[in-house]
Amino acid sequence: MARDKWFETVAIAQQRAKKRLPRSAYLSLVSASEKGVTVSDNVESFAQLGFAPHVIGATEKRDMATTVMGQDVSMPVIISPTGVQAIDPDGEVAVARAAAARGTAMGLSSFASKPMEEVTAVNDKVFFQIYWLGSRDEILARMERARAAGAVGLILTTDWSFSHGRDWGSPKIPEQMDLATMVRMFPEVVTKPSWLWSFGKGLRPPALRVPNQATRGEAGPTFFEAYGQWMGTPPPTWEDVAWLREQWGGQFLLKGTVRVDDAKRAVDAGVSAITVSNHGGNNLDGTPAAIRCLPAIADAVGDQIEVLLDGGIRRGSDVVKAVAMGARAVMIGRAYLWGLAANGQAGVENVLDIMRGGIDSALMGLGKSSIHELTREDILIPDDFTRTLGV
Repeated sequence: MARDKWFETVAIAQQRAKKRLPRSAYLSLVSASEKGVTVSDNVESFAQLGFAPHVIGATEKRDMATTVMGQDVSMPVIISPTGVQAIDPDGEVAVARAAAARGTAMGLSSFASKPMEEVTAVNDKVFFQIYWLGSRDEILARMERARAAGAVGLILTTDWSFSHGRDWGSPKIPEQMDLATMVRMFPEVVTKPSWLWSFGKGLRPPALRVPNQATRGEAGPTFFEAYGQWMGTPPPTWEDVAWLREQWGGQFLLKGTVRVDDAKRAVDAGVSAITVSNHGGNNLDGTPAAIRCLPAIADAVGDQIEVLLDGGIRRGSDVVKAVAMGARAVMIGRAYLWGLAANGQAGVENVLDIMRGGIDSALMGLGKSSIHELTREDILIPDDFTRTLGV
């Protein structure tokens, strides 16, 4: 990677993304519900956790490899599914290549801008994420398309509410990139020549359709058309979760748990894994940070299913804290999107390298030879830090 495009931290990746992207595109990567209480807590809560390092005992090599839903990964960091990654011409395909190059898995959103077949062609560790959208027959059709494409697991996301109010204003995302829209947005994008050229050289504007909501080969609805259909679909029940898990028959993750009782119901529904998550602060604002809810859930169900965490991960030391507190692995979202915006596939690889380096440094300081040796005794947890919900 060219030195002038390399960055040392995720914070710098965010700065580069903000500088390179049109304002509306950047806002879509940082937006959250209402006042943003939850998205702030997701990040800031990690700073309240400390380490208990050893001065002697570091090993020469540290093992970071683990498995997530039956897939071997080089470190306990996988790509969380996020919708419409059209901030880069290659979008989800670039992210999938980066994840494969660094030996990890990728969650692919059903609201992605690239067809699932193009993504699974470059990464054989793809978990397809699905929303409860449309009829059961329509949901099954998307599921079977994912199976045929080579997806190795299914993610059902249910933790997304309908709050549109944001104290700083919602990003202005167009319905589709037609000529009228491009003319209207030209004053905004003309000041970002590098980003504009990345699309202009291929003569293709950002794709705002979601092809994975359609039959293979079709363009798919626009993001807002699919979003409208999702809003018009009655929310799933626990019986629906169990039904979809049975139809899939393989590795199945339920994303969005913050309560112990919900985690136990997920076990009863037969899922393989859950993610302790508040949808990156995009669900119900005021929900506690995911890391605060993790210990109680890990204690309740961690011996029965895999427990993952997403929300607020910005460095490798955050990953180590999450694993020490009971997570099998973490899923990152905004961090890799900033890398993608800053420098495409190489930027995502850069972010994953930052995570790996931070994990290695933390393990070295703690005197651990493997992430599997981590325990809560390695972490300083304030008395009022954790939140136990639903008991």
